Amino acid sequence: MTHSGKRAIVTGAAGGIGLGIASRLAREGASVALCDLNERKAAEEAGQLQKEGLDVFALVVDVSKIDEIRKMTEQAIERFGGLDILVNNAGILDSSSILDMTEETWDRVLTVNLKSVFFACQAAIPYLKKSDSARIVNVSSLAGRMGGYETGLSYSASKGGILSLTMGMARQLAPFRITVNALCPGTTESDIIRQWSTGQIESLKAKIPLGRLGSIADMAAAVAFLTGDEAGFITGLFLDVNGGMYMG
Repeated sequence: MTHSGKRAIVTGAAGGIGLGIASRLAREGASVALCDLNERKAAEEAGQLQKEGLDVFALVVDVSKIDEIRKMTEQAIERFGGLDILVNNAGILDSSSILDMTEETWDRVLTVNLKSVFFACQAAIPYLKKSDSARIVNVSSLAGRMGGYETGLSYSASKGGILSLTMGMARQLAPFRITVNALCPGTTESDIIRQWSTGQIESLKAKIPLGRLGSIADMAAAVAFLTGDEAGFITGLFLDVNGGMYMG
C-alpha cells in the first residue's frame, strides 16, 4: 500500500486516464476525490471503487470556473482533513486546423486545459504546504513537447503551457517541499481520441517505435511513481510515456 494514508484530488476522473490514475492511487491506499463535470459517471465509478472497500468519493466540478475549483478543493479538505496529492488531468481535445480555428474554441481549450491547472494549484497550495509528502502532477501531452501530429494548435499550446507552469511552480514551491512534475502521455487508448478516425489513429501508431498506443495503466503507473515516496527528490520533471514517439 505505497500510498497508504495519502489524500488526493484527481480532476477529469470519471473516465480515461483520470479514472485510471484515481483507481491506481486508491488501490494503493490513498483516499481519492474523483472530480469531474460528468456527475453521473463520476458517481458510478466512485461507487464501483467503494464496493472494493476503497476510500473514494465523487465531486462535481467545472474546471473552467475558478469558484468551482475552489469549492472542489474545500469539499475534499472537509472530507479528508488535508491534502497530499493533486493531479491536474481534466482536459479537452481539439483538432481544428490553423485556418479553421475560432476564438471561441481557442479560449475554451486554453481555459479548460491550462487556466484550470494554475488555479487548481493555487487553491491546493495552502493545504499541500501542511503535508510531509506534497505532490502535484500536471498531465500535459506529447503535443505539448513537440507540437503534436493530429491535434489542433489550441491543444498543443495549452499542453505546452502546462510544462512552463510545471517548471515555474517546481522552483517556487520547492522551499515548501512540494514537488511539481508533468506527465506527457503519447497517444493513449482512451475516450479522448474517439473523435479521430481509424486512419488517423493508425497513422499515429505507425510513428510509435514500440508499435502500440499507450494504455491507461501505463499512465497510471507513471503518476503512482511521481506521487510516491520514492520520487521525493524529483521535481520539475517532464515524464514522457509515449513508446519512443518523442525523445528529448
